[in-house]
Amino acid sequence: MATSALLSGCGVLPGGSGDSQGPVVVMTWAPVDTKATNMPGMIAMAQAFERYVNDNGGLGGRKLKVLTCNERNDSVAVAKCVQQAADAHAVAVVGSYSEQGRSFTTALESNDIPYIGGYGITQDEFLSPLSYPVNGGVPALLAGSGAQLAAACKKVAFVRPDTITGDQFPNFLNHGLKSMGHNPARDLRAQDDATEYTGVAEQAVGDNKASNCVSAVLGDHTSTFFDSLRRLGDKPPKVRLSSVIGSVQQSLVNATGGANSPLENALVTDWYPPASDPKWAEMKSVIDKYAFSDDRIDVADPGVQTTWIAYSVFAKVLRAMDKNTKVTATTVEKAFDHTTALSTGGLTPDLGWTDTDLLNLPDHSRLGDAKVTYQVVRNGQLVQQTGGFVDVTRTLQEATGAL
Repeated sequence: MATSALLSGCGVLPGGSGDSQGPVVVMTWAPVDTKATNMPGMIAMAQAFERYVNDNGGLGGRKLKVLTCNERNDSVAVAKCVQQAADAHAVAVVGSYSEQGRSFTTALESNDIPYIGGYGITQDEFLSPLSYPVNGGVPALLAGSGAQLAAACKKVAFVRPDTITGDQFPNFLNHGLKSMGHNPARDLRAQDDATEYTGVAEQAVGDNKASNCVSAVLGDHTSTFFDSLRRLGDKPPKVRLSSVIGSVQQSLVNATGGANSPLENALVTDWYPPASDPKWAEMKSVIDKYAFSDDRIDVADPGVQTTWIAYSVFAKVLRAMDKNTKVTATTVEKAFDHTTALSTGGLTPDLGWTDTDLLNLPDHSRLGDAKVTYQVVRNGQLVQQTGGFVDVTRTLQEATGAL
């Protein structure tokens, strides 16, 4: 039976009575203290959600137990995280981030553990039958970004990681540009753990016309790139800046001067509404009460937001399971396979993972949510540029060869 119109809150969780079955065990992993992108806020958000649920009666009388693991941006480390989850009989990995997609999806499949609400940084997350995304991942962000840039820029220079994951980026951005009748971007590769980017910044600026745009998607090191670009010459570059959420977010705008930031007027594509949107009120209240002093958590961090959505979805799907069904990794997987029209309160379009929900894109068969939001930095704040969600399904179909 399909799951739809589920109510929020910490109600009864079918699947067992009292504590007789012990806690519901899950895991969240993310890279911490690495030289590349780090996501400590995702682990912190998972721990706050655990405290929130357990302080409000648990899951139908059963505690939620969240295991955490530093995947260290390393294929061996993330495989060890999977083994730790398997040894603890975790029923899912929830709200996590790893660029080692092939390693962790293979390991999860070997242990029959579903992956719920991953960040969406790798293609493997949209291929594994045990993956249940809550956003369109980097493909949707880049396709949307291309269309957003096409309306504002005569030429586009695109700076992205010189990695296997980064090699997939230009295809989606360029199809977004093409969807609006724009020429492809100039593809500029860069190390995603460099300490400065002067050389590639000079290439990106080119003839330095205000009608041109520079888009950089380098994760945590996007700020380092923009700093190198800002230091070119005696005057600030004239080009307009752009990125996607995760590479640029409100904390970076604040750290670089707020309304006086070089990111003022920058274009940013996101999966979700801006952090200032009232739809985030419940998440903020949970953070205020259960993680107020935890400086790892930034409410505008898309990793934190994704983890919140992933755990909220996980709880809703479990509550809709038949009361006589024991909660295991296999039954959680089956429950998600039959879930459709799941509301997230407007933080995303309604979600589902049935055959009719998924877009069946080549090499991205698990992708079902192909909608993004367009934002812009105005007076030092990331705000909505256009109202509501923008559907980039057709662009993704063209980018993946579905059309």
